[in-house]
Amino acid sequence: MFSFEGFLDLALIWYALIGVAILLYVLLDGFDLGVGILFPFAPDDQCRDNMMNSVAPFWDGNETWLVLGGGGMLAAFPLGYAVIMPAFYIPVILMLQGLIFRGVAFEFRFKADPENRWVWDYSFHFGSL
Repeated sequence: MFSFEGFLDLALIWYALIGVAILLYVLLDGFDLGVGILFPFAPDDQCRDNMMNSVAPFWDGNETWLVLGGGGMLAAFPLGYAVIMPAFYIPVILMLQGLIFRGVAFEFRFKADPENRWVWDYSFHFGSL
C-alpha cells in the first residue's frame, strides 16, 4: 500500500496553500486592477459608474487572499518571512498605499459631488497602478 509519510509533509502543504492564495489574489484582483488602470479612459461618467459597479461586489474580498498568503507565510515559515520581508518593505508599503488609495477612492467616489468626483476617479486610477 502506498504511504504518504515520506512524500507529503506539513511544509509542502503550507507551500501549496500559500501558492494557491497568492495565485487567487493575482487572478481575482487582476480584474479590479485592470478596471482601475482603464478608468480614466472611459468616455463618460455613466461608463465609469458601470465599471465601478462591475467590481463593487468583489473588490474588497480579493485582498483577503493576499492576507492569507502573508499570514500563512508568517505562521508556517517564520524564518523565511523574517529574511524576505525586509527586502520587500518598500514594495509592500507602496502596494499597501495603493490598496488604501483604491479603497478610499472606491468608497468616496459615490458620495462625492459630481464636480469633485474627478479627484476620486484619479485616486482610484493611481491606486491601481
